[in-house]
Amino acid sequence: MLFNFISRPRIREALSNCHKFRGLFEVHACVPGIEVVPTCKPKSSLFGHQFPSYVLNAFLSSLSSRKSPKPSSRSNPALYAENDYEESDRFNLAHFGSGLDELDDDDEESSDIEEGGSDHNDDDLIVLNSFTGDYKQTEGVRRFEGGEDESRHPLVREICRLIELRSAWNPKLEGELRHLLRSLKPRQVCAVLQLQTDERVALSFFYWADRQWRYRHDPIVYYAMLEILSKTKLCQGAKRVLRLMAKRRIVRRPEAFGYVMVSYSRAGKMRNAMRVLTMMQKAGIEPDLSICNTAIHILVMGNSLDKAVRFLERMKLIEITPNVVTYNCLIKGYCDLHRLEDAMELIAEMPFKGCCPDKISYYTVMGFLCKEKKINEVRDLIEKMTKDSNLLPDQVTYNTLVHMLSKNGHGDEALEFLREAEARGFRVDKVGYSAIIHSFCQEGRMDKAKETVNEMFSKGCIPDVVTYSSVIDGFCREGKTDQAKKMLHQMYKHGCKPNTVSYTALLNGLCKNGNSLQAREMMNASEEEWWVPNAITYSVLMHGFCREGKLSEACDTVREMIKKGFFPTPVEINLLIQNLCQECEVEKAKRFMEECLNNGCAINVVNFTTVIHGFCQKGDLESALSLLDDMYLSNKHPDVFTYTTLIDALGKKGRTEEATKLAMKMLKTGLIPTPVTYRTVIHQYCRVGRVEDLLRLLEKMLLRQDCRTAYNQVIEKLCSFGNLEQAYKLLGKVLRTASKVDADTCHMLMESCLRKGIPLMSYNVACRMFNRNLVPDLKLCEKVSKKLVLEGKSEEADKLILRFVERGRVDLQS
Repeated sequence: MLFNFISRPRIREALSNCHKFRGLFEVHACVPGIEVVPTCKPKSSLFGHQFPSYVLNAFLSSLSSRKSPKPSSRSNPALYAENDYEESDRFNLAHFGSGLDELDDDDEESSDIEEGGSDHNDDDLIVLNSFTGDYKQTEGVRRFEGGEDESRHPLVREICRLIELRSAWNPKLEGELRHLLRSLKPRQVCAVLQLQTDERVALSFFYWADRQWRYRHDPIVYYAMLEILSKTKLCQGAKRVLRLMAKRRIVRRPEAFGYVMVSYSRAGKMRNAMRVLTMMQKAGIEPDLSICNTAIHILVMGNSLDKAVRFLERMKLIEITPNVVTYNCLIKGYCDLHRLEDAMELIAEMPFKGCCPDKISYYTVMGFLCKEKKINEVRDLIEKMTKDSNLLPDQVTYNTLVHMLSKNGHGDEALEFLREAEARGFRVDKVGYSAIIHSFCQEGRMDKAKETVNEMFSKGCIPDVVTYSSVIDGFCREGKTDQAKKMLHQMYKHGCKPNTVSYTALLNGLCKNGNSLQAREMMNASEEEWWVPNAITYSVLMHGFCREGKLSEACDTVREMIKKGFFPTPVEINLLIQNLCQECEVEKAKRFMEECLNNGCAINVVNFTTVIHGFCQKGDLESALSLLDDMYLSNKHPDVFTYTTLIDALGKKGRTEEATKLAMKMLKTGLIPTPVTYRTVIHQYCRVGRVEDLLRLLEKMLLRQDCRTAYNQVIEKLCSFGNLEQAYKLLGKVLRTASKVDADTCHMLMESCLRKGIPLMSYNVACRMFNRNLVPDLKLCEKVSKKLVLEGKSEEADKLILRFVERGRVDLQS
């Protein structure tokens, strides 16, 4: 045959996955070539006219004879039009069914981002110099704006329902979902992604849909997915979507790289975020103003204001003119660093740089002044805003001031500005009043809060449920639950129906006052009062029962919570488990944890460790070790605290061999010992005199994590147990560093030897200290000298004192 299949990867891939090409091509093997007969009419102009099969054979041969370059290695992937993508992808459709394995290959872009380095150099700023400088504003991809019409579409709702059933996934459901997927429009796919409460689920659906045959994500879907991920810390997922765009030959614009940068910054990886610029440069994509603003914002949020300023200067070198958003980012950076003078200077310079400040520029500075309670400066700034920039204060200005002052606990000043706004003819806003009342309630000034509520009524501004809920919560914080109940009845009187937040605040106050049973009765009557408890309501009640020691009621509350579809957090579960263990009900704690695990609650390693610690405290090591095995069966891997707890319990029972095996197992799993682990191991081994075994184990532990005082602890522990011979043998390991900590250890050994009546060993310790240029304690050495004289060793006593004379610590004449 004419085709060498080893050198024809594209054709070999097509033949090995021919079932995926059913309906597009009929492939017949023939000699001396391959005849390809199209059975459908693709949109591509490639099949616009009939032509002999040998022409297509020749085209395929020329295509397969070249090594397929990676999209990321092309000079400028952004130059490829979407029609080109459709044409070339007809012969590359196997990628859609190839899964995610292709994304795990070595990729230059991945190394560009993940490469390490210092955060304090300008390597990532210099990359701007390598751009050409012919900056042109490119047309962005149409952006999906979440609309009610798309979200309420029957197809979208049905797909969301099927995704929620993923825990009970089966081929029938997957087939139904696959059938519905092909009927979705691009904006409906975006709606499905945005409706997912868990971004990881949205990302999994995105990957799954990309692998389906006869389906291809529209470019708008990629940008919608990146926008969703930019609001999370899932930076690796965002990076993979960006790489997938290159493999699918989707036009990547600076906006896409900006989303990835924001995701990295949210994950606290500012260095990697800035390296996206390098990846963008290698992809041949010119930066625009939006990506530069994103970079400056990331630098400002990462407390690298100086780098942000230098980045601004490099922007100008490639002829990207900053706008008001750019300068506002820098103004915020100055305010965060309390550099108010620099912020005001930048605002004054902006008109001369061809960019006048807007209200956001002034609001940013006002926010800083409100936080510092500098009211006079705020008024001066409002006057400056009006005079210099011709920006008149409006309703938004006063609302901003009221909320900023209220947020920082300055309710009186916020109320003053609210009244000033009303005097100027602006609308009285109940939202502003609610913010002020909430500030008073947080400070415990309930009289002032009630006075403000009455002022609202007098001005015809009726409080809403948010206002009343703040007051109820304030009374409960003060322990005045009776007043809170009266406020709840007053809500009904004024035609305002309390919601779940209102009742939860009251229940929290009752529980803190020790009235959990009364709170329980109120929650049981929720259906009669037409409100529905949520997860926070159940959590409040559970904490109340735990504080009062009513653990059975707390467990029942959690069970009811799970039945209602709410799941307690691992922290809440651990609180209840810990209380049960403290009451010596470890078996009940274990059953409760297993019940939560079987019902789909998130159980973590801390919950298992708490129960294991309970069994160890009880002395039931067999149950503790059995639960350790159960952790592996539940795919919960023990951490260093789990192992430390068991090693300590086994050591107390004298089961040193098992403790050693467990410690070795911990090291093999790659866990790093903590200082508590070192103290536990040293204490238990020294207690039983297994010094040699301890030293061997310490050597392996120190290879994993260095602990400079490990041998100091061994010597001190041996001294406390009276094993002075072994302690003296280890003295050489301590005197290697000759630090103050080492000197304290030697002093402890010397004192222990004196108490045991071995002054000669104390003398030897002192001499070894002198040899390492460490000066022992003079008073301690005088005691050693006297003991030596009493035992008839005057020569050693004189030598010891002579060492101090040589160093000028003792005057021989005295």
